[in-house]
Amino acid sequence: MQNQVGTLLHKYDQRVPRYTSYPTAPHFGPQIQAEDYRRWLAELDPAAALSLYVHIPFCDSLCWFCGCHTKIVKRHRPIEQYLEVLAREIDLAADALGARRQVCHLHFGGGSPTILTPKEIGRLFTRLRRHFDIPAEADIAVEIDPRDLDMAVIPALARGGVKRASIGLQDLNPKVQAAVNRMQSFDETEEVIETLRAAGIDSINIDLMYGLPHQDVACVEATIDSALSLEPDRLCLFGYAHVPWMKKHQRLIDEAALPGPEERFAQYMAAADRLTGAGYRWIGLDHFARPGDTLAVAAREGALKRNFQGYTTDDAIARIGFGPSAIGAMPQGFIQNTAAMPEYRDAVARGELPIARGRALSGDDRLRSAVIERLMCDLSVDLGRIGEDFGVGGAAFADEIEALSGMCADGLLDIESGDSGPVIRITAKGRPFVRAACAVFDSYLNPGETRHARAV
Repeated sequence: MQNQVGTLLHKYDQRVPRYTSYPTAPHFGPQIQAEDYRRWLAELDPAAALSLYVHIPFCDSLCWFCGCHTKIVKRHRPIEQYLEVLAREIDLAADALGARRQVCHLHFGGGSPTILTPKEIGRLFTRLRRHFDIPAEADIAVEIDPRDLDMAVIPALARGGVKRASIGLQDLNPKVQAAVNRMQSFDETEEVIETLRAAGIDSINIDLMYGLPHQDVACVEATIDSALSLEPDRLCLFGYAHVPWMKKHQRLIDEAALPGPEERFAQYMAAADRLTGAGYRWIGLDHFARPGDTLAVAAREGALKRNFQGYTTDDAIARIGFGPSAIGAMPQGFIQNTAAMPEYRDAVARGELPIARGRALSGDDRLRSAVIERLMCDLSVDLGRIGEDFGVGGAAFADEIEALSGMCADGLLDIESGDSGPVIRITAKGRPFVRAACAVFDSYLNPGETRHARAV
């Protein structure tokens, strides 16, 4: 069995995207600029609800595993200055929209959004509600680092309408925590979750990681057991992506302490077994949810979506991103703000939307995006039906079907004949390799690109 796993990893654990979008972010380009985005915003259906993402790019300490766009600050003044620019960007986007729009999803990410003070959180919500109709039933979520959290922030989040919190836990083993510069106790994590629930923020997600330095199966299982005692509604199980050529601070991690491919795989599968054994439904590649959670319901009903926050119930026609590096998704294509704070600040000061790059979607992009999203979300896709929806024949993916023959022979997927064309179904054995199957449909991917993390 061990040799078989090693063989599969050697063949399919390649560097491929996470497929939180298609085309993926590395294929955005400078051909899309602020004027294109402004036009796209104006063209949105005024009756359709929108999704908003607000990026807070600050932390008070650096986790060496981090792949996010963030900056370490020891003084609060840079955060105050940033919020002034962010408020102006919100004004600019609202002006381009031309009318007050309803919001169905709002996500605060980072960085550490809870680095803001209670008053700053209140002002930010006020600014957003000045331009957008955010009803009581809107899904409002925030990412939280429990370490040294000012508990006064939690009531401010609740007053703003936050219903769901994602708590970074990663791993509770002190040796692992020291190796990635993130010391965090179970007690402080538990206290934050109890305070959130007491404030009415009772939908709790816990983020875990595998593949960190010094981790082994026993270590991962112990952390999961502790996490389960907190009774979260969802858990996300992320594989550490070691890309020090992109994230230079990852060079601080001792590569000799990183688990090898087979050990990583063993950690992933042991974690999945523990979580499903506790009654959580396995969602797609790396999310787990209680059967009654909205994410699990969406998965059962074939309505699950995938975006830059991972698996989601967010089905808004457009997602507007605020803050440096934030990515937006429009019916017409993708856009991304500049990541550099000086450029972001200067663009907003000129009265310009701070767009650095983007991608207009072609018909083929939309077709392949639909295929990849269904594979990632449902672990199956009816190519014939999707082909009909996009006006192409059932044989449109003949080359891709041929390219998948090896995965089929290895028992990672089945290819069946549907009413109008091939149907691909990822097997239980193949679930960990679903990104490798998606990569076959990626017309932009250059095999072996080092910008991506391993598939498993």
